[in-house]
Amino acid sequence: MNFKKYIDTQLKPQFEEGGKLHAWQSVFDGFYTFMYVPNETAKKNGAHIHDSIDSKRIMSMVVIALLPCLFFGMYNVGYQHYLAVGEAADFWLTFGYGAIAVLPKVVVSYLVGLGIEFVVAQWKHEEIQEGFLVSGMIIPLIVPVNCPLWILAVAVAFSVIFAKEVFGGTGMNIFNVALVTRAFLFFSYPSMMSGDKVWVNGNYMDCINGVSGTATDAVTMATPLGELGSGQAVTTPLENMLTGLMPGSIGETSLIAIALGAIILLWCGVASWKTMVSVFLGGAVMALIFQDKCTGGFQWWQHLCVGGFAFGAVFMATDPVTSARTETGKWFYGFLIGVIAILVRVLNPGYPEGMMLAILLMNVFAPLIDYCVVQSNINKRAKRAKA
Repeated sequence: MNFKKYIDTQLKPQFEEGGKLHAWQSVFDGFYTFMYVPNETAKKNGAHIHDSIDSKRIMSMVVIALLPCLFFGMYNVGYQHYLAVGEAADFWLTFGYGAIAVLPKVVVSYLVGLGIEFVVAQWKHEEIQEGFLVSGMIIPLIVPVNCPLWILAVAVAFSVIFAKEVFGGTGMNIFNVALVTRAFLFFSYPSMMSGDKVWVNGNYMDCINGVSGTATDAVTMATPLGELGSGQAVTTPLENMLTGLMPGSIGETSLIAIALGAIILLWCGVASWKTMVSVFLGGAVMALIFQDKCTGGFQWWQHLCVGGFAFGAVFMATDPVTSARTETGKWFYGFLIGVIAILVRVLNPGYPEGMMLAILLMNVFAPLIDYCVVQSNINKRAKRAKA
């Protein structure tokens, strides 16, 4: 008897109505539908396409697209650490150091977020929703490496409960869950999310290099946007902006890794190229307008290469739940995100990022944009009918 047959004939009936383990049916269903494509559809009639692609398969493709950013982020964490302490290390030592620093954040994010999802599913007697598969991976990538695990756990719990579950769960949330987590961290624990000391992991790890003690906790590594906000000259070369070998949030620094993720998303048809392109267009236009206000020789195109701009445009602005859904609306939605992000960066030196606030603000206006687009089409058709 093969494994699949054993699950279907022996194990699955125990979790169905009347089975001994019926109380844990939601948990079993979550794991079962993750391993195997379900043969049920949400509705038997109506304007729906019934195929083998469910939301778990879609979410899994987004997680795969995030892996280049995750792996490079691990390497960059180790690279920035050894650069700060003035030591040389080979590739595997550098990557291993970063992996040990980053993986606990991924584990905490998934344990807390999925744990809440499991509890809510059991309480509501519904299947486990899979939206957090993506959010759980994005959250560790948009925080500094020195963000304490307990603070991350509190922020994840807050965002899953108050930005998702209270609205009805996956597909019903208004705001991007990962960005709500970052906003909670930024406004509740600003010292852990900004400044020059949060971007480099300062502790030695005995299991990696065999050295006891800690590196200095006063290592300062300013990000390019930090230099922009303080009026300093930007010292990060273009090649570092492309490769990502510079201080920043774990998964947001490498344009090459982000581009690989974008190719995967577009190839699978998961994300909208219109939203991605319009974000960069809006950012470029506004950066050109404010070119003279940028200090330190910061060029307009550098805005698109540093901070969370590219990562937000590819992985968060394209969120199918919280973004505009009409094809015309996607152009307006993305363009305004780019415009607002640069406005915040240039006009508010105290907060030089801008992408988080821009996407969250446009999450609010996405339904209005879609409504206006739909009404415009209705009015045009009404006029043609009268003619």
